[in-house]
Amino acid sequence: MDTVLSGIRPTGRLHLGNYFGALKNFVKMQHENRCFFFIADYHSLTTHPDPVHLHDNVRNALSEYLAAGLDPEVATIYIQSDVPQVAELSLLLSMHAYVGELERTASFKDKIRKHPDNINAGLLNYPVLMAADILLHRAKYVPVGKDQEQHLEMTRRFARRFNQIYNVDFLPESEPYNFGHELIKIPGLDGNGKMGKSEGNGIFLADTDDAIRKKVMRAVTDSGPTVPNQQMPEPIANIFTIMKVVSSADTYDHFLAAYNDCSIRYGDLKKQLAEDIIQVVAPIRARIEDIRSNEAYLHKVVTEGAERARASADATIKGVREIMGIKPF
Repeated sequence: MDTVLSGIRPTGRLHLGNYFGALKNFVKMQHENRCFFFIADYHSLTTHPDPVHLHDNVRNALSEYLAAGLDPEVATIYIQSDVPQVAELSLLLSMHAYVGELERTASFKDKIRKHPDNINAGLLNYPVLMAADILLHRAKYVPVGKDQEQHLEMTRRFARRFNQIYNVDFLPESEPYNFGHELIKIPGLDGNGKMGKSEGNGIFLADTDDAIRKKVMRAVTDSGPTVPNQQMPEPIANIFTIMKVVSSADTYDHFLAAYNDCSIRYGDLKKQLAEDIIQVVAPIRARIEDIRSNEAYLHKVVTEGAERARASADATIKGVREIMGIKPF
């Protein structure tokens, strides 16, 4: 059974793109692999978040992922800061991470350009901490997006360098796992690109019914088709892509036929789409609210998850210490 690790950022809410994209695969993957899912609160400290907001964001992320299908009885789900071994491994790995290569990472250069008043050492060492997260459990696979590909390659480089320096084969060169053709990409409602928090075009799993209806009714459309079976412009194709995922086949086929014979009314299409999205989101939202308010359950999940994560981490830390010559008397 392969070990898979994925970090969860406590900075944003889950939207339909997350749910029908990577998260659906995570839910399936947890039954087929040895999975670790952690909420990366240490990573978020590079931007100096408000302490109250940080804790609330961690609670939100944990509640939403649990409500959406991650099972703490099957996978190991933990808070990054509950596993102190990650900080120790990050320190040990940093002994063989060079300042020049860290300064050349695209994310670091982008951050210092956007936030020149907050160029902190944690930001510089972000790739080392990410490597520690991955190598702590000697993960074989790591699901990554485009923005993290360089960091995973650096993790592979750090592992390879460690093994070469100490003439061992201890740390794996973790491989990217992108789900291939199985990953569904949900577009945004603004007519451009994918759904996302930063783009402001997302429908979130915690959105109210009214919020969903308002967002869908504001979706970008055009004046309608003028000839039968004409090619859809991107904004319209995006709406149909979402409908194909959330609506019944009969509903999708009905509106597609209306588009192709030029009888479609976008208002009717949007109203139907909004109600179909609500059918998907409402039960998840209810579970989010129940879980978020259940302090005892959340405490149980993170406590048991941390215990399992620390047990896995101990074996790696022990091995790294011995290899580097740190041994007890």
